[in-house]
Amino acid sequence: MKNKIYLIALVLIGGFLCACNSEEIIHQDKFETSFKSWRSFKKQSKNAYKYVVKNSSWIGLSWETTITVEDGIVIQRVFKYTEIDPSINIDQDDLEWVEEGNDIGTHNNGASPITLDEIYAEAENNWLKDRDDVIIYFETENNGMISICGYTNKQCSDDCFIGVTIKSIAKL
Repeated sequence: MKNKIYLIALVLIGGFLCACNSEEIIHQDKFETSFKSWRSFKKQSKNAYKYVVKNSSWIGLSWETTITVEDGIVIQRVFKYTEIDPSINIDQDDLEWVEEGNDIGTHNNGASPITLDEIYAEAENNWLKDRDDVIIYFETENNGMISICGYTNKQCSDDCFIGVTIKSIAKL
């Protein structure tokens, strides 16, 4: 009898966990097609590529971060402001910089030094999850790979996008 109770509890807990993990993502079919394009590109490029993340703020700033990946490891991160409102004071050392080796990730500004594998995982596990009160975006203008992926809260008006905007992806 004790074993039956444990078995029933295990089945119920297992069913509950499976149900929790099966949260639907928005744009599921488009995501899967894009993920296939990514896997094909990854194979063709031998997991050596660079991609450019662009971002901007309503206060008059725009910037780009170029992430270079070799053998599935980020080997370089390059940051540059592409537009600056003249009234904004920015330290000259922060206008543009390059990180390599152990220095990768030492600057606070710029896109995170992550691979496209990590971006696709974040898209699937976070950015595209169905949730209330958000608008979810997913575009694939980089030869079928992610160009925009993320969401904004419907109640927010400025600089609310959580996700990534990828300007370009290229083989090394």
